[in-house]
Amino acid sequence: MPIMNIIEAVRSALQTQMRVDKRVIVLGEDIGKFGGVFRATSGLFDEFGADRVIDTPLAEAGIIGTAIGMALYGLRPVPEIQFSDFIFPAFDQIVSELAKFRYRSGGNYTCPVVIRTPVGGGIRGGHYHSQSPEALFIHTPGLKVVTPSNPYDAKGLLLACMRQNDPVLFMEPKRIYRASKGEVPEGDYTVELGKAAVTREGTQCTVLAWSGMVSIAEEAAAKAAAAGLSVEVVDLRTLMPFDIETILASVTKTGRCVIVHEAPKTAGFGAELVASIQERALAHLEAPILRVAGFDTPFPYTLEHEYLPNADRVLTAIRQTLEW
Repeated sequence: MPIMNIIEAVRSALQTQMRVDKRVIVLGEDIGKFGGVFRATSGLFDEFGADRVIDTPLAEAGIIGTAIGMALYGLRPVPEIQFSDFIFPAFDQIVSELAKFRYRSGGNYTCPVVIRTPVGGGIRGGHYHSQSPEALFIHTPGLKVVTPSNPYDAKGLLLACMRQNDPVLFMEPKRIYRASKGEVPEGDYTVELGKAAVTREGTQCTVLAWSGMVSIAEEAAAKAAAAGLSVEVVDLRTLMPFDIETILASVTKTGRCVIVHEAPKTAGFGAELVASIQERALAHLEAPILRVAGFDTPFPYTLEHEYLPNADRVLTAIRQTLEW
């Protein structure tokens, strides 16, 4: 089985689906001959041609609006927004149009658009290339939000997204695009949407994370284990719909929970998780649920690594909840 990074896994998923379904079209800025700014679409133009790998103008609202039209007429477009920070010009198209077609048509029309976009910091991109806007889209009924943390999941989840009929934001952690490597089947497989993964078993505290923060959570859990503490790590993988059953099973077992995400703390998706857990499992909690997150400021450039959660910050929260 070949070793791939996340970029290679994403490319493999696109290539796999484009070979079996001629309705799949990819489009976006520089995704053709250039292969995308991160080279995720490298080689697709040569294999599938300009009719299915389409370079677009620098106009995000136009990219998504075009993809919506394609989907309504029977195609299955996979547009790329070069950085998630650039998605805001297309926000109205996504939340007012894309997310609403199934509802407004009484279920008669679907709009199977899978929007790929890199998210998060870690590349010294400053505040216009480092944001994590997942909560804005989770708050929009009608959208699915998927956040892989490793190459195996990236390919399997992306294939699953391209084979269902709802619009999806597929958010890829660019900080570990090439750093995260693992075995990925060359052939066809899918990873179930809406299903979390327990990546490390533990008994004293649950750490919930997604995307680029899963590796941080696992590093913190390893440090905790060296100090004699048992920490369970859960990778949500899909944020909408999220796997509340797996979360509750873990939290009721450990009695404690720490949530880790890159986005600013206030009104981040961690707040919804806190509410969802305490509504259902308050009697099982032995301490308040803590959040380790980005700060409520624009994403900084020179202080990037002070802004991003790290293993030591997560370990401090684990100790706090165990000592409460």
